[in-house]
Amino acid sequence: MAGIAYALLGPTASGKSSLALALAKRISLEIVSIDSAQVYRGMDIGTAKPTKEEQAEVPHHLIDLIDPDQSYSAGQWREAAIRRVGEILGRGKVPLLVGGTMLYYRSLVSGLDALPQADAALRAQIDAEAAKRGWPALHAELAKVDPATAQRLPPGDAQRIQRALEVFRLAGKPLSALQGHAKTSLPFQLTAFGLFPEREALHRNIAARFDAMLGAGLVGEVKALRKKFTLSAGMPSMRAVGYRQVWEMLEGQTDEKTMRERGIAATRQLAKRQTTWLRSFSDLLRLDAGGAQGAAVALELLLDQIGKPLGRAGR
Repeated sequence: MAGIAYALLGPTASGKSSLALALAKRISLEIVSIDSAQVYRGMDIGTAKPTKEEQAEVPHHLIDLIDPDQSYSAGQWREAAIRRVGEILGRGKVPLLVGGTMLYYRSLVSGLDALPQADAALRAQIDAEAAKRGWPALHAELAKVDPATAQRLPPGDAQRIQRALEVFRLAGKPLSALQGHAKTSLPFQLTAFGLFPEREALHRNIAARFDAMLGAGLVGEVKALRKKFTLSAGMPSMRAVGYRQVWEMLEGQTDEKTMRERGIAATRQLAKRQTTWLRSFSDLLRLDAGGAQGAAVALELLLDQIGKPLGRAGR
């Protein structure tokens, strides 16, 4: 497979999708999603999934793959992404991978470490322990057996704490000792760009977008999913930011005001983790915001970087 693919990475609510769509009006491209929540069918509002009109305007790939009661791994995504990029290149178009699931991106460029497969029974056991003792207590337990992993995880990061404990209990070795050994090469060239929005502006965007999601019917979307599928709070789909907070409200654990506050706070925490990941990718070309004209500046930088290899700046 020959050709060049591009990736546009950034924290949630940083404007990745709108920037990609603006770029698609100038360059003939197809978008490959790097989003672990958009793979779920029916989870549209809370994942800011591209609308049907946007999908009709620009081909999107690796969204709406499974139901919310199913699981999907970084390995599955990596295989599918490589295949889709090859197909797009074969059509003579530009593949643009867009999203904020940094684990997916790292799996693409660095490969996957040989880790134990998920164990549903063990995960249920860990969830039960967390229900009794709280995730901070399990984070403290993780710190004893895998201090390196515990140091980079906040005490409330349930999904990653669970996975790290699961790996230790299955493999008898800490997750940190098993990571970093994968070797890989891609059948195409990849150039990646990173959005690093100004913190206060990003926080405003996060709050505005979460309110827009609530206004668009996020609570009703979660109610419909709960009615259609056999779901639990521990499933990856319902742990997604926004869905987790609405779930808690529907279970009577919080009220609507608290749900909103927690949803915005959790989204901010997610954005902070994503930005930390971004800074760890040394080969990333930064698209720093430039004040009010940040999006326009980023678009011109992308056109300059992508248009030159193509020998054209338009469609």
